[in-house]
Amino acid sequence: MPTDDRSTDTPAAQPADAGTPADTPSADPTPSADTVTPEHRPPAGASAAMTWAPDGHDPLTVTATAGWTVLRREESPAAEVFAVAYTLDGADPGERPVTFVFNGGPGASSAFLHVGAIGPRRIVVPEDGSLPAMPVRLTDNDASWLPWTDLVFVDPVGTGFSRPVPAKDGEENGKDTKAGDPGYYSFASDLAALREFTSRWLSANGRWASPVWLAGESYGGYRIGRLARSLPVDEGVGLSGVVLISPAMELAPLTMTDYSVEGFVDVVPTMAAAALHHGRIRGVDDAAGVEEVMAAATSFAATDYVTFLAQGAAMAPERRAAVLSRLADLTGLDPALVERLHGRIPIDRFVRELLRDDQQVIGLYDATQTVVDPFPDREPFGGAEHTLHGMTAAFTMGANQVIRGEIGVTTERQYHLLSMAVNKAWRADEDAHALESPGGATDDLRYGLAVNPHLQVLVVHGRHDLVTALHTSQRLVNQMRLDPTAAGRVRLRAYDGGHMFYTLGHSRSAFTADVAELYGVTSPG
Repeated sequence: MPTDDRSTDTPAAQPADAGTPADTPSADPTPSADTVTPEHRPPAGASAAMTWAPDGHDPLTVTATAGWTVLRREESPAAEVFAVAYTLDGADPGERPVTFVFNGGPGASSAFLHVGAIGPRRIVVPEDGSLPAMPVRLTDNDASWLPWTDLVFVDPVGTGFSRPVPAKDGEENGKDTKAGDPGYYSFASDLAALREFTSRWLSANGRWASPVWLAGESYGGYRIGRLARSLPVDEGVGLSGVVLISPAMELAPLTMTDYSVEGFVDVVPTMAAAALHHGRIRGVDDAAGVEEVMAAATSFAATDYVTFLAQGAAMAPERRAAVLSRLADLTGLDPALVERLHGRIPIDRFVRELLRDDQQVIGLYDATQTVVDPFPDREPFGGAEHTLHGMTAAFTMGANQVIRGEIGVTTERQYHLLSMAVNKAWRADEDAHALESPGGATDDLRYGLAVNPHLQVLVVHGRHDLVTALHTSQRLVNQMRLDPTAAGRVRLRAYDGGHMFYTLGHSRSAFTADVAELYGVTSPG
């Protein structure tokens, strides 16, 4: 795995005076604490006082600070990482935790968690979690974690306002520019950048005495599993706990082929939950709830169905027919279709087929959400995935309202909510064998739990997320071979909704209550 080749003798960059023109170097040539090298300064940041006072909560006064930290490679500035920090005024930094928050993708900014779930302000969405009317509005977030922790929302390189620093005079500055990658678009280099940012932020803000927590969503959950091991080892940052939100801890289940097993097994319970929600499930008690249905589907998937997938043509015809019939009933699909697919149902096919007779497509990221199929005669669905990309405008507008409008950052840069350029440029690490798959995060999380007997872990999912399915994490936790002490420090929770379950008010509230319990808070308000 590539080592972190940054220089360690330079303090972290701090936001410059808010009056400095955006995206231009400071006119003051004198090196100071906020410079990385005399010839390079990041754009000007901004800071603002903010009062968080949702109904039913005691008001809190926090300072919101937004700005760029410069990362270095081989003594040269290589990237400017943008982050927004909310710190409670007057709090004891030795007692007050600080939580670093990021999303996944790869290529996603932190805006989903920033203005959707955890930050002091969130976008207003309908009660059913569907797309709000534009322009999106903001409100004080009654489910924010601010009552018990400071928050730092981090945009990895290439996302949000974070950018690589262009090389000068043709020099590479220690960066690999192959395939559009400035040296940060791979598994190990991405983790190295997040570690560097974390330690620089702690140093620059005098927070090495604070309890440190991590929270990440989707591929951000993968990042957190890996950081649970490498952040203490490589940066000396001890962790109090981690929150993995709709995580992709292992990458293999995300790929479904005619020869794979795990991915197909893991999504059956979620498909059953979707079929129940839309009234298409068969062969279950009419009074059965979603948890009962998912438990039955999990039992089927982990026994008869996994045996069917593993045996293939070796399974006896009568038993094969019984398995396919049960699979069709649980998923709500036409038995003839399940037969044609040989019992392997890709999730993108499932979302087109479940409600095809109503000309509706359900969501990959939230199977409770539907959209009219504009091209029912075509394959595949003729547009962006509506439960993720359909929310792009809402989260982008919300992030810009907070960062530019409320905190006061002035920049001509576009806020990249989801960068497909970063996603497409992502690659395996150079020192890996040609046939070696990227390492998963579960082993690193196991290691972190073993060497840190105080580490607390919370893994959370939406029941209707087909992309990072609940059963995947249930299976992985059961396969981690944890001793009773470590197992007691791992919590797994599920809520109504999908990948971004926190768009549902009751799920967001339940999530926040579980996080407060994890942090040891008895009165979240």
